[in-house]
Amino acid sequence: MASQKPTISVAVVGVGLVGSEFTSQLLALPTSPFRLVSLSSSKKTLFSADGLEFPASSASESTWKSALAVSETPFSLDALRASMTALAQPGGAVLVDNTSSETVAASYPSFLRAGIHVITPNKKAASGDLTLYKDILSACADGGTKYLGESTVGAGLPILSTLGDLVGTGDKVEKIEGVFSGTMSYIFNNFSTGQPGGPSFSSVVNVAREKGYTEPHPADDLNGADVARKLTILSRLIPSLRHLLPHGFVSVQTASLIPPALESISTGDEFVKRLPEFDAEFDRLRESADKEGCVLRFVGVVDATSGVVKAELAKYPKTHPFATSLGGSDNIVMFHTARYGARPLIVQGAGAGAGVTAMGVMSDLLKLV
Repeated sequence: MASQKPTISVAVVGVGLVGSEFTSQLLALPTSPFRLVSLSSSKKTLFSADGLEFPASSASESTWKSALAVSETPFSLDALRASMTALAQPGGAVLVDNTSSETVAASYPSFLRAGIHVITPNKKAASGDLTLYKDILSACADGGTKYLGESTVGAGLPILSTLGDLVGTGDKVEKIEGVFSGTMSYIFNNFSTGQPGGPSFSSVVNVAREKGYTEPHPADDLNGADVARKLTILSRLIPSLRHLLPHGFVSVQTASLIPPALESISTGDEFVKRLPEFDAEFDRLRESADKEGCVLRFVGVVDATSGVVKAELAKYPKTHPFATSLGGSDNIVMFHTARYGARPLIVQGAGAGAGVTAMGVMSDLLKLV
């Protein structure tokens, strides 16, 4: 019997680190119910309703990137939506947005209402204004479609699906706390080890930047906004908290680690050059924690009982999992619930990187089968 023809048409927008890795993973599937019909960068698009085909090795990144580079078709969200709408029935169609674009995120409701599923690691839609988030939910109902964003929190870690299962099965979520930023995890795992003294804060940030763990401008990590976005996404999966943050991540109580004197520094190079001026202040924070038998960790907390959502630098005992279990740029999340009252449910592992993030996107795609 001939193998069944792939029935779910996939359009990939964004071919950077995560997008490239996801596309390679998709093309490398040995047997697949998916048909890759479109690849788009911010400027160009490839599209074929019958599925894109590449010479030689179709899983070769250089092959499809070369084809996209010579495409003469400009990228248009409206045109892509129209093309994908025609493929939405009977087999199904899905937009995979691997960008961090506000514009693409704002277009999700129109795709969902057109019968096109949306899968994304892009945090902008689910962590922005509540109006957009509610529109996404209603669009899913209108279009009979799914919006899936497992990799918006914790890359490939099953954090959102775990929370969804807890809520869906009727468990009462009391508190979620964790180290949600791979960048912040690396910085404080190395700065505050539980041993007396240690490297300067600025030197750790500089090494993290050199290793590619921070954004080019480290202030984009140290301001805590990334953690605030993830907390917003988590809180909106708890029905009683859905309306708590009307303006999204900007409504989260967020403690920035950027020294006030450096907030206006526009370049990453100048920022890391000036950061040593404030090492003494971070040393004092570390010494204070050490005297209490604690380490410093930048954590996010969703307290469903009090209705407080916050991102802050906090002290944890040296025996706490946040002190003993973390390494490198790991994420760790603790779910305190009625069922897991005595011992919280813990999800831990690599929380950053193109490979694991793309895996999270792929896991969402497989949920459509």
